[in-house]
Amino acid sequence: MSTITKDRPAKKKRAVNLCLLAAVVVLAVLPLLLVHDAEFGGADGQAEAAITEIKADYQPWFQPLWEPPSSEIESLLFALQAALGAGFIGYYFGFRRGKKNSG
Repeated sequence: MSTITKDRPAKKKRAVNLCLLAAVVVLAVLPLLLVHDAEFGGADGQAEAAITEIKADYQPWFQPLWEPPSSEIESLLFALQAALGAGFIGYYFGFRRGKKNSG
């Protein structure tokens, strides 16, 4: 009987993890299914359009040091930045949990 009680929390954790994964997938796919011909532009482009609408002769305060050669490279760098950040956060929480569990 002890194996039944030990397996129950593991099965419950697995069910919770699967529900969370399903929720993330639904949140990622749902906008693509509901809004067929929407343009999913970035916040930078929307901000630039709003600023020029308010003040057409606006000049930026500074220019970027380097512009990516294409939008694909820009997306790649953004994804790399997100992956490194997620890796760092995951490592930190794993390290803290291991430290807590070790004593």
